Amino acid sequence: MGKGAQGSDAAAAGGEVEENMAAWLVAKNTLKIMPFKLPPVGPYDVRVRMKAVGICGSDVHYLREMRIAHFVVKEPMVIGHECAGVVEEVGAGVMHLSVGDRVALEPGVSCWRCRHCKGGRYNLCEDMKFFATPPVHGSLANQVVHPADLCFKLPDGVSLEEGAMCEPLSMGVHACRRAGVGPETGVLVVGAGPIGLVSLLAARAFGAPRVLVVDVDDHRLAVARSLGADAAVRVSPRVEDLADEVERIRAAMGSDIDVSLDCAGFSKTMSTALESTRPGGKVCLVGMGHNEMTLPLTAAAAREVDVVGVFRYKDTWPLCIDFLRSGKVDVKPLITHRFGFSQRDVEEAFEVSARGRDAIKVMFNL
Repeated sequence: MGKGAQGSDAAAAGGEVEENMAAWLVAKNTLKIMPFKLPPVGPYDVRVRMKAVGICGSDVHYLREMRIAHFVVKEPMVIGHECAGVVEEVGAGVMHLSVGDRVALEPGVSCWRCRHCKGGRYNLCEDMKFFATPPVHGSLANQVVHPADLCFKLPDGVSLEEGAMCEPLSMGVHACRRAGVGPETGVLVVGAGPIGLVSLLAARAFGAPRVLVVDVDDHRLAVARSLGADAAVRVSPRVEDLADEVERIRAAMGSDIDVSLDCAGFSKTMSTALESTRPGGKVCLVGMGHNEMTLPLTAAAAREVDVVGVFRYKDTWPLCIDFLRSGKVDVKPLITHRFGFSQRDVEEAFEVSARGRDAIKVMFNL
């Protein structure tokens, strides 16, 4: 977590005290740039000057509704969690980072004491402190203080914007791991939003020989094709069209669909994934559009289709950075809009991200 909201501001060069500013969610549809005080840097922390911060769908949802599921914004909160920056101060116990290092930040700080953490599934920690998940402040700020072991050095040739994209890419990587995607896996990606597109890129990086993408929007499908999808099928939001669409999806795939990644999370999209996947295959629920769904589970169970879920990610940053460094994944085409960090920029950037259309990933350059 960014450890913000208490303590003293960082000292800027020349001995002057620099007022750290951040984008605060203060009410529905209201963001304001206001001062954000940082705590002292602990022995195993670093202070990072933010350089690139992306807008996630969850950020937009908090702005519109002030809540996601049982996470409720009860008091002003700094927004943002997809981020990268430059180290400006290191704690006395930090050995692997130095001032000036460019780093990508993993936004969730787990307790490291519970059974989930000790069992290696720290993403399920019930005491997780996650950027911009109330009551924890986020990272759309000039500077944040963060645990050094959650700051990953970026190699030469990987930009800070790409570093910020490690967060959404981690969703695709974690989903592919959970679903067992590999060189012999035919993959269906349902939904060509930002998470669907990074899941497509991740599936390719994991060696999937054929990836098909479905969506309701022709523009998003065109983007999926440009990113390497072997085929794309336009579907409707109508459940009544499901049977015909499944036939078209199977025909477009041309072979068995071993794994389906539902990156939207609605009854229709999950039903599409379940019905399209071969007997003995696997469906991974990645998106969370609906809290409750009506699904053809009996038919899926009769075909022994396994269903797995994902919640955030674990141990993904090193692999994401290696994918970016090696060129196995290119996230640059997903960054469609860039903004500065003024009050007007913040308001306009969130409007662009919320309307969708040609906006895939909206990025702040601080």
